[in-house]
Amino acid sequence: MPADAISIPTPALEPAAPAPEPERLPVRVWAAVLGLILVINSFIVGRLFTGADAAAAFSAMLGALILGWPIVLTALNDLRRGFLRTNELVAIAVLASFASGHYQEAGIIAFFMLLGEIIETRTAEGARRSIESLIKLTPGKARRLVAGREEEIEVAKLSVGDVIRIRPGDVVAADGVVLNGQGALNQATITGESLPVDKKSGDEVFAGTQNLTGVLEVRVTRAGGDTTLGRVRELILAAEQTKLPIMRLVDQYMGYYTPLVLVIGALVWAFTTDFSRVIAVFIVACPGAFILATPTAMVAALSAAARLGILIKNVGDIELAARINAFVFDKTGTLTEGKLVVSRLAPANNIAPAELLRIAATAEKYSNHPTAKAIATLAEEAGVPLGEPADFSETAGRGVRANLEGAQVLVGRAQWLKDNGVGDDFLKGVDLSEAEGFSLLFVARGGEFIGWVGLQDHVRPEAKAALAELTELKVRRIAMVTGDRQPVAARVAKEIGCEEVAAECLPQNKVEFVRAMKAKGYRVAVVGDGVNDAPALAAGDMGIAMGAAGSEVAIHSATMALMNNDLQRLPFLIRLSRATRSVINQNFLLGVLFVIGGLLLAALKYINPVLAAALNVAGSLLVVFNSGRLVRSGEEMEHFATEKK
Repeated sequence: MPADAISIPTPALEPAAPAPEPERLPVRVWAAVLGLILVINSFIVGRLFTGADAAAAFSAMLGALILGWPIVLTALNDLRRGFLRTNELVAIAVLASFASGHYQEAGIIAFFMLLGEIIETRTAEGARRSIESLIKLTPGKARRLVAGREEEIEVAKLSVGDVIRIRPGDVVAADGVVLNGQGALNQATITGESLPVDKKSGDEVFAGTQNLTGVLEVRVTRAGGDTTLGRVRELILAAEQTKLPIMRLVDQYMGYYTPLVLVIGALVWAFTTDFSRVIAVFIVACPGAFILATPTAMVAALSAAARLGILIKNVGDIELAARINAFVFDKTGTLTEGKLVVSRLAPANNIAPAELLRIAATAEKYSNHPTAKAIATLAEEAGVPLGEPADFSETAGRGVRANLEGAQVLVGRAQWLKDNGVGDDFLKGVDLSEAEGFSLLFVARGGEFIGWVGLQDHVRPEAKAALAELTELKVRRIAMVTGDRQPVAARVAKEIGCEEVAAECLPQNKVEFVRAMKAKGYRVAVVGDGVNDAPALAAGDMGIAMGAAGSEVAIHSATMALMNNDLQRLPFLIRLSRATRSVINQNFLLGVLFVIGGLLLAALKYINPVLAAALNVAGSLLVVFNSGRLVRSGEEMEHFATEKK
């Protein structure tokens, strides 16, 4: 279809029962403009030139034909295919005005109704474009490296394993892992993060994000529709096609609406014999505002959610979130960050903390254990230079041994040091307990104990505030269910202010907990990492996967997914859902008022057909603008994220 062509859909929603989609007839923008010019010309000629009535009438008739043919043909096509929609009301109104010789009136009515159709079409298309702009399309070209040489190819030709170069300003063409280089990437299109994220060798990057600084060489791990961006686009567009129960109810009864309006028109004719009133009745009865009430609000809500990295797979879940009154959280990776960090450096024997860190990090340099990575991360952040360990060896689950500067260094569990000849008196100064969720590493050099390191999985900094906000939103029950030990669970629950805790739970125990809560009448949202919590996520009324960016399991195991790990998105989701429901109710009320009020005004001849058409368009615009308020929802969250970082 040419760029200046617009598909004119039927104004009514499709019926609930499966049926072939009515054909949509195109109207070119330039043709609609030409028709309007001809109608306006008829007014000018009739006013300025005496005796030019015939020319004015011909200009109006030609304009009315150009403007009216898409409406009439669409109505005829509906009837041919067995549909009875509000298109027929508009077609009757246009034909009646035309047949009675009121060409100018017919042309103006047709133009206003086409304008209403364009608003509906452009609203849907514009919403889809706005959503896709949030998750920017991948570029058309990519720079692939072959034998050290750079070649430009179509993105569609990229394959897993290819190495691509991403320069400053480039949009990443595929998901991958950084091989060389460092840079700052804007990931707002995927995760909703407001600030750039630094990337280095080994870090993952996502298609659709933008490289701001540095040159990166990336090995492709997912390409095309398999990328995070591709999956998000598919799910968002699929969500647009789903319908709320109220939308399906409207579909079901819309087939009775047109016959009812025809009966009303017949009654108006019977009592008044004024055909102009009947035409006005048919025009105001076209429920453009009523039809736009729900779709515009839902698409605006989808757009606001996507901007903050909330992926909603089914539009019905927006409405469901307003009725959630219980939350069940997993602990590790959900309420906590899911990775060990150093929380305590306790040197002994006059050893400086930086020296203890240097010795431990150097000895653990070649270990892939999470504790080793946590110590290495702290050393890097603190700028502590590491040496080169000699004769490195690791005993799984116990510790590592390495030679450093002529002395043997041991890093590991207390029993590991004891088994290697270090006395057990070093345990007297330890004031942390592994039973409460701390991992303890002990360090010895040359057979002498020099200190210990405490590590733990930190609670997310926003967790306590997020749970408090959920309570303020009248969520009646908040529980944490975890497979971890009771002391660990109790410590985390105390930090975040969660009163209900279930610890040492297997996956089936989590499912039973959720089902028991639902059996008591709660509408339950389950929040987890989307991998080991998949059964519980599926058991809840609504499953929300945390940190879904790049995780196929997370995206597919829940009804919703947070592309980042910010728990503040959960209270926002509840507020957005309630605001959306309120806007939908307002829109329906506006739509009903415009139809009923318009019918009364038309029947009593307070408005003519032209004013009726203008009133119809005004109602549609009012609904669109009212729904548009939702698009700005969550702007304060973006400011909060910026300040927090």
